[in-house]
Amino acid sequence: MSEEIRRVTGIILRAPLTRRTVRELLYCGLGGLAGVAGFLITIVMLALGLTISVSVLGTVIGLLLLTLALRVSRRVGALHRRLASWLLRYRVEAPPKFQPGIGILGRLDKRLRDRAAWRTVSYSLLKLPVATVQLYTITAAVIGLVDLTYPVDWVLFRNHPAGLLHPLVALNPVSFGAGSFQIYSWPGTFLAAILGAASVVGATWLARAINAGDRRLVRALLGPSSMAERVSELERTRTLAVEDSAAALRRVERDLHDGAQMRLAALAMNLGMAREKLDNDDATARELIDAAHRNAVDALADLRDLARGIHPPALDNGLPSALATLAASSAIPASVTADIGTRPAPAIETIAYFCAAELIANATKHSYANQIKINIYTERSGVLRLEVTDDGIGGADAARGSGLAGLAQRVSTVDGQLNVSSPPGGPTVVTVILPLKA
Repeated sequence: MSEEIRRVTGIILRAPLTRRTVRELLYCGLGGLAGVAGFLITIVMLALGLTISVSVLGTVIGLLLLTLALRVSRRVGALHRRLASWLLRYRVEAPPKFQPGIGILGRLDKRLRDRAAWRTVSYSLLKLPVATVQLYTITAAVIGLVDLTYPVDWVLFRNHPAGLLHPLVALNPVSFGAGSFQIYSWPGTFLAAILGAASVVGATWLARAINAGDRRLVRALLGPSSMAERVSELERTRTLAVEDSAAALRRVERDLHDGAQMRLAALAMNLGMAREKLDNDDATARELIDAAHRNAVDALADLRDLARGIHPPALDNGLPSALATLAASSAIPASVTADIGTRPAPAIETIAYFCAAELIANATKHSYANQIKINIYTERSGVLRLEVTDDGIGGADAARGSGLAGLAQRVSTVDGQLNVSSPPGGPTVVTVILPLKA
């Protein structure tokens, strides 16, 4: 038991001499000042914004002040995360970046509903009592260090007969001036030194305790802890993945078109020219060249089909033009009606094109239809709607393992929907709803 007591006592007394204590006290000083400043800025700006927005004429100015306050609050949160990372070695992931809306009202609405900013406001309000304790910790540590120097100060500056100089005043960090006492002799300075050592040790452990609580506040309010923000971040990263995948496929298609296809085309032309120059008597060589020419032509056709399957070149001119090309090559007469305002993202256009191609192929194979209608248009709600209708026998069901299930899965990668209406006897109407951006 005595060994355990000595070990714990050693840990308590050695704590002020560690590098961690220096970092903890620095964080108390800088974090406390930043907390008080952030509290004052947040309170003043929110109070002004709410007060001014109460009046009819000041609503616009008040809302602008509120949005500015929320924007500043994000900067304050970033400052506290950097301090925690730099001094406490406590790294907290930043919340998702602010995604502005479309237009002035959209931006204002998004900013006022910025959850990360409002959580930072909550942190700034809760930080005030924490900052008060942190600044008190710094004050106690400074007082303790000053008291520790009194024996040396007396020897250097106060070694004179009593009454010739003013006595030293030892400060007490618990009650400050009310608990101070005067020192008139060198032995009395040791009592001040003991009090100073106790103050430094107490400030060390108080700093660790209050910073531990502050770390929890930082984690809970300044990081992406809410489920909604995590979902938002996952949606953002998925969007980037979809767009990067679409861009990579377009690069592959261009490489195939400009590289391998050109080489195969040149090879087929050279073989054709060589065949024309052969003598009619050399039948074996002609047969070999004919076979090589056919293989080159077949490989070129396969490569073109592969390139079109990766990214149809017709999409470079826009989705309506690509669908018109698709309808022109359909075995069943097909017509296209398009009314697209804002052009969708490239990844969305690719998905819509392949959905239309698959639906036309399904109608050709199974519907016995006489006509196919393709209708594509954008809505004000920011979605792209594709409707493919045929006058066939109906009975299409995505649950029976047809290509419709694959289309539904592909559409769901961008939060789209696929609805099928196909009663027996027809008609079959398949509606694909996609966002304009992933």
